[in-house]
Amino acid sequence: MNDETVRFGIVGVGGMGGHHGKSLLENKVSNASLAAVCDIDPAAMDRFPTVRHFDKSEDLIRSGLVDAVFIATPHFPHATIGIDALEQGLHVLVEKPLTVQKADCEKFIAAHRNPRQVFAIMFQFRLLPHLIALREMVRKGELGRLRRINWVLTNWFRSEAYYASNTWRATWEGEGGGMLVNQLPHDLDLFQWIFGLPARVRALCPLGKYHDNIEVEDEVNAIFEFADGATATLVACTGECPGIDTREIVGEWGRVVLHPDHLQFTRNAMPITEFSRTTEQLYGKPETTEIAIPVSGGAADGHVAIIQNFVDAILHGTPLIAPAEEGIRGVELANAIILASEEDRTVELPLDSAAFAKFLQKKIASSKFKKKKSAPLPAIAQDITASFH
Repeated sequence: MNDETVRFGIVGVGGMGGHHGKSLLENKVSNASLAAVCDIDPAAMDRFPTVRHFDKSEDLIRSGLVDAVFIATPHFPHATIGIDALEQGLHVLVEKPLTVQKADCEKFIAAHRNPRQVFAIMFQFRLLPHLIALREMVRKGELGRLRRINWVLTNWFRSEAYYASNTWRATWEGEGGGMLVNQLPHDLDLFQWIFGLPARVRALCPLGKYHDNIEVEDEVNAIFEFADGATATLVACTGECPGIDTREIVGEWGRVVLHPDHLQFTRNAMPITEFSRTTEQLYGKPETTEIAIPVSGGAADGHVAIIQNFVDAILHGTPLIAPAEEGIRGVELANAIILASEEDRTVELPLDSAAFAKFLQKKIASSKFKKKKSAPLPAIAQDITASFH
């Protein structure tokens, strides 16, 4: 690396990695270049004829051609590849999730010993202005003490063809779970980024409820309880259509409903607990005011913005939007949800990472599932941008 350019090597260019590689080749990221790619499928690398190809990540990492490694493989190898890159002195950017289970996240984070090495994760939804505005409201206490959070995310529909497109997809051994580790990492990160982690989790997550060619959850119904008594519900599904994205937060001062271009704040004239304790009315309730809080701005391309932030952190010390160390929180929440569902019990947080690792190994070892893979898909079906919300 010189003082002006960060040379990237991307490990895994069959899906999102290929999309990011294209962005680098098209110079959408300033002061960055694509120097090498690595994939087990030579055809995936053929789309990048002008850079070096490697079939092993360790060879790319030790090639001397790259300053930073961007990991976009299936989930399980994230930690193994990332730890190797960190130990070789490279900067690391990883696609979501950080990895599949909390225990591997702990090892991955522990390998980041040199503060001069930049370690980030692709959480581009943190740049959405309406979510930034909600986080600021919560942090400033504008809602008062929170009472209830309703997070409904059923707009993640996926077809049978999607699940058949890769043999690793939606299996315990290949992916370590279903929508909790594939579709929901962004939403779980946003949840903890705004509200923090709950203290207790209960859940019902049916396995293969809507799809034949999977053995993991395609629906999530979870209840969270926070240490202060606030509760939250998370409902998500890949088998429902039309779906909806509804986020509603209720606090002492009223209710906020999120919309892409504004927050709708129904504000109480006084905190609800105070009204309840002081009013003489049997059926009354505090007066409310409707406040539309406009939001604007945001990155034109969130993926590019996160990569740019990563490059700027390397070259100029710019604070990271999404430090990779924060990726453990959403993974821990995902682990707790599936454990609560599969063992039909309340799971306390912080999660016992060793207990979840034992659970997952048992699921992998006992699986009798045989994945059916579809024929190669036409190019239009492989356009990953169709998955962006």
